[in-house]
Amino acid sequence: ASQNLSEEFAEAARQLKKEAPRIQFGKIDVTHQHDLRKEFNIQEFPTVKFFVDGSREEPIDCKGVRQASAFITWVKRRTGPCTVLINSTDQAEAIIHADDLAVIGFFKELHNDSVEVFCETARDVPEMPFGMTASEDVCANYGIQKNALVVFKKGKPVHNEVLEDGRQNKLDLTRLIKTFTLDLVTEYNFETSVKIFDVPVENHILLFTPTNSETFNVIYENYKSAAAEFRGKIMFVLVDTNETRNGRVFEYFRIREVDVPAVRILNLTSDAKYKMPADEVTVENLKEFCQSYLNGKAKVHLSSEEIPDDWDKMPVKALVGKNFDRIVF
Repeated sequence: ASQNLSEEFAEAARQLKKEAPRIQFGKIDVTHQHDLRKEFNIQEFPTVKFFVDGSREEPIDCKGVRQASAFITWVKRRTGPCTVLINSTDQAEAIIHADDLAVIGFFKELHNDSVEVFCETARDVPEMPFGMTASEDVCANYGIQKNALVVFKKGKPVHNEVLEDGRQNKLDLTRLIKTFTLDLVTEYNFETSVKIFDVPVENHILLFTPTNSETFNVIYENYKSAAAEFRGKIMFVLVDTNETRNGRVFEYFRIREVDVPAVRILNLTSDAKYKMPADEVTVENLKEFCQSYLNGKAKVHLSSEEIPDDWDKMPVKALVGKNFDRIVF
């Protein structure tokens, strides 16, 4: 991944050399530059930071950008206009149909907090074209009556988020918009694993089930229905338990064949895991589980191995989660 990113970074540098010669690209091998690693608190690799006006103080982190085209857009939006100003329906249609995804901000006037949050979000999502308009004709053409952010997919509106001053923040909108780069439910595999972790949603719900079971279609439809309600807040992932290459995921969640179908929520920041209390994967049970998690009422699930038969035979007892409290306390 590091090598690939390095190549895309170099390609962006080549292209921007002609267009924006003032923007310099450089790379540092921190294995030999310990002082720089410490000064800029580099924890993970690769890390990309953008320094503005020759200042070493508080450089801007460029996260989750992996392709040269996105690097170029990211830099351009940091140094110039972050969205295209739309004055006509034709202009809007051109942006909406230019790519698979597009984000348009519809506003009554272009000077308020919501516009500022919209522009900040555009800077952080360089993978998609962003446009904004305060034209009454354009708003009327798309039936928009309030300040709103609309996501278009393949030319059709797929999400309308009403923007109220002070209610949304950049991170919430970034999370929401980036989820549209993935399907509503993303099946976990080698290709999608990188994309799943690129979307800055820290709450992941995982459905572990064999995809060839008789009940799969019903369970999957229920899972998709719940996913639509929590878009941007919880990422819905499907793990096929028949796929041998998914072994590491099962290991991490201590999922055994007898447990499936099983539903877990994982918080990436705290690494805490939560198990859905109900066995049946219904829309109602899923929604209840997700809501109780978001409200902070779900109980952390502590996985444990089974108690070994001979745990008590030796002077040093074999302890696992299930007998730890009873024996120790």
